[in-house]
Amino acid sequence: MKNIILVFSALFLMIIGCNTPKVNTVVAESFFLPPPTTYNYIEVNDVKLFYREAGDPSKPTIVLLHGYPSSSHSYRNLIPMLANHYHIIAPDNLGSGYSDHPNPNTTSYTFDLLADYTDALLEQLNIDNYIMYMQDFGAPVGYRMMMKNPKRISALIVQNANAYLDGLTPKRQDFFRNAQQDTSQTEVDFLYSITSREVTINKQYLFDIDSVNYKIQSPDAWTHDLSFLQKPSDRYIQVQLFQDYYTNLLSYPTWQKMLKETQPKTLIVWGAKDLKFNANGAKAYLRDLPNAELHLLDAGHFAVEEKTSDVAELILKFLKKENIK
Repeated sequence: MKNIILVFSALFLMIIGCNTPKVNTVVAESFFLPPPTTYNYIEVNDVKLFYREAGDPSKPTIVLLHGYPSSSHSYRNLIPMLANHYHIIAPDNLGSGYSDHPNPNTTSYTFDLLADYTDALLEQLNIDNYIMYMQDFGAPVGYRMMMKNPKRISALIVQNANAYLDGLTPKRQDFFRNAQQDTSQTEVDFLYSITSREVTINKQYLFDIDSVNYKIQSPDAWTHDLSFLQKPSDRYIQVQLFQDYYTNLLSYPTWQKMLKETQPKTLIVWGAKDLKFNANGAKAYLRDLPNAELHLLDAGHFAVEEKTSDVAELILKFLKKENIK
């Protein structure tokens, strides 16, 4: 009798099971979907400055400072790789990219001027503390900003951005010295000539790229830059900055002293094939910042163009390690 009851119970459960509707369980797929980048203008001292922004403003801010002859366009690929985790601000210097280009006949372009305007932009955006990424011209702009208040900088990311003479050959040092001290028309004409299309492409972007990485370098980079070097006045803006650049070399000891005293958390990501700002300039940072993290990449001066994902991964790992999140 007991066995018969068990058999009927099993049959009943089978019948019930057959009539019970099946529930489809949908498993949500996870994708890497970066937040959108917005393209913005802000008025500072009667001029408009352009900046790209992405990510949640409640998260730590990374400020991306660009080099010569570029703009925030340099970071078009890096921004979405960081913006899921950080708030990103990438400004165009006054006189570069989509920012206003006041006439160099009436405005004297110096790195002090660029730093002042970038500082004012961040103040208007109420950004009090930030991680600072510097490349090329970004260093003299960034270090001037940092000198005003080192405590605002929660970390430094240095990418082919000089603060040591080690990174400049004697010939390169002479170039910057002559640009400042030789005021002859011949020297001005020479400086103007190196802002040309041919020099920008072949002596800037393709100068230190080997055949392995050649196809990685997007022509969008120099096409964008050259679109803002069409007028003679735009090219003379860059001439004036070349003429002012030697002031940076004279400021190196002051910047080094600041770094040694403040010991900021520092990531050095350097294109080792850079012939203008060579890798000795990267290694020199360790004299004053022995705890800095140094990575030499198989890339040239524009390492963020060639090795975007490598740079992004190093940044994210470094900031996570330093508990900046």
